[in-house]
Amino acid sequence: MADIQAVVRRLYDEVFTQGNVGLIDEVMHDDFVEHEELPPGIPPGREAPKAMTAIMRSAFPDFRADVEEMLQDGDKVIARVRFSGTHQGEFMGIPATGNRFDINVIDILEFQGDKAIAHWGLMDTAKMMEQLGVGGPPG
Repeated sequence: MADIQAVVRRLYDEVFTQGNVGLIDEVMHDDFVEHEELPPGIPPGREAPKAMTAIMRSAFPDFRADVEEMLQDGDKVIARVRFSGTHQGEFMGIPATGNRFDINVIDILEFQGDKAIAHWGLMDTAKMMEQLGVGGPPG
């Protein structure tokens, strides 16, 4: 079995941080299932991370996904990741604010052999919007 933690690290480093979406077809199964609730209009399957990468890198040209910790249990990897970037382009209908965001993300990736077959994830979207200056606690 491949070192699936190395595959996960490549996804964050090469796809999300560097923008190499071509790697997705290499490391994600044809039948990949995205379980994370994503914005409307995002296609299913392995097209979802391609679309989200394009959206994030367009709105945040300096976007980074830095792995802080990974745990593995059999065919699943749990990653604690820090997403950050500067809002320099439209994001989900929000014009560029010039503000930076820096949030925590938790992802679980399940593998079948050396390819990811499924993903579940949570990101602190409320904190992201607060840091961008477009949301936050009332009052």
